[in-house]
Amino acid sequence: MLKKIYGSAVFGIEATTITVEVNIGKGIGYHLVGLPDNAVRESSYRISAALNNIGYKLPGKKITINMAPADIRKEGASYDVTLAIGILAASNQITSENIEQYIIMGELSLDGSVQPIKGALPIAIKAREEGFKHFILPKENAKEAAIVDDLDVLGIENITDVIHHFNGTQLIEPTKIDTRTEFYKNLEFPEFDFADVKGQESIKRCMEIAAAGGHNIILIGPPGAGKTMLAKRLPSILPPMTLHEALETTKIHSVVGKVKNSGLMFERPFRSPHHTISDVALVGGGQYPQPGEISLAHNGVLFLDELPEFKRSVLEVMRQPLEDREVTISRAKFTVNYPSSFMLVASMNPSPSGFFHDASSPATSSPAEIQRYMSKISGPLLDRIDIHIEVTPVPFDKLSDERKGESSTDIRIRVIKARELQSERFESFENLHYNAQMNVKHIRAFCKLSPPSKSLLKTAMEKLNLSARAYDRILKVSRTIADLANEPNILPNHISEAIQYRSLDRDGWLG
Repeated sequence: MLKKIYGSAVFGIEATTITVEVNIGKGIGYHLVGLPDNAVRESSYRISAALNNIGYKLPGKKITINMAPADIRKEGASYDVTLAIGILAASNQITSENIEQYIIMGELSLDGSVQPIKGALPIAIKAREEGFKHFILPKENAKEAAIVDDLDVLGIENITDVIHHFNGTQLIEPTKIDTRTEFYKNLEFPEFDFADVKGQESIKRCMEIAAAGGHNIILIGPPGAGKTMLAKRLPSILPPMTLHEALETTKIHSVVGKVKNSGLMFERPFRSPHHTISDVALVGGGQYPQPGEISLAHNGVLFLDELPEFKRSVLEVMRQPLEDREVTISRAKFTVNYPSSFMLVASMNPSPSGFFHDASSPATSSPAEIQRYMSKISGPLLDRIDIHIEVTPVPFDKLSDERKGESSTDIRIRVIKARELQSERFESFENLHYNAQMNVKHIRAFCKLSPPSKSLLKTAMEKLNLSARAYDRILKVSRTIADLANEPNILPNHISEAIQYRSLDRDGWLG
């Protein structure tokens, strides 16, 4: 007897429906075709033991299973429940009425219990698009998939739950989540707050500007100056994610199995990989491509601590994603795109000794040593970082001050207002939402300078020997500073403040 049931394969961050055709005929044998990997081929052993342990069995006949389309590689153990239910339905051990309306996924243990899978959210989205009514999957993934409306998500703990459901003896209760209510109820701040930071008012101002315009930022300072502490608090002042952004971010994390039991992600991601990371782990890829750290930071913050310690090849592969805001992984037979629109926050010491070239420093490196150290970071990468700021140690009187600083809540209100201005300004542009995304054409249109502002910028570039690449960055940051001040025009004081945030472009900065 032939029976068709349905599973799904995740390719990149999109799902493809897999038709599993199970045919049971005369003879003996078990044949699985359709480009399965080793984990899928081994499913017969798990299925056989699991069915025996719950009182069912593999029929002693010739079982042929085809997983179509046959040109897509089927990976992982998440097809175990799909195949097991297909075999039971084809051998008439269970009732299989309306089984074509179900997507079924799950990994089997030998006792019949079901293990969680990866990619539940993209699978649920695809199932709804293709008109499926029900999605059976492990209970641990149910909340994640239940984000999708108009689809009954049935969470199971054991394969017996599926058998009872199809036999009609005990129906599985659908998991229900009101996505919008849950989303707006959970718009909470992370545990880190700018109120905990003592002193560093100028750096907080920098972080506010970076958050308001979506600008990449690099913090340069000695050990213990508070670079990491400040970076960790940046997500707390970023605007809340929209529902669309939350779904997009959750989808990426779902593919790598990093979604928590809450289902939808409410907080912007903050990723901080160690400097020993490989280029594949950072941008994504591998034999069977997976999203990397920059895609996991999509719609959030990627923090690279001690930037010069990262391998140069690792830093260089970020150049294209920083510009295009997506990663393209190409292989001989296919190409996968992962979104990677993130804010880059980097930190570094000013020299190998960790301190500025200053007679009062505990340890001092020579200008030549500092130059070698700084040369680990390429010019094209620095070109994509809008704000460079020096972080100096906090004096004792500020550290011992009991008063709280300005909270993230207050800063965030100003950031949101500035972002709203930018949304209105770029309303007619499809992929332009905030100032950092402007290209040269947009800068010429939206960053027009008055004669006094233009004169100030010209003087600064000549006196400070600022590089040509600093010009557009200064204009972008100036536009954000003006937005925070609710000023329609860029004024000379906005230009002068933005000039301060180009430390690494200044001639003689190395000492």
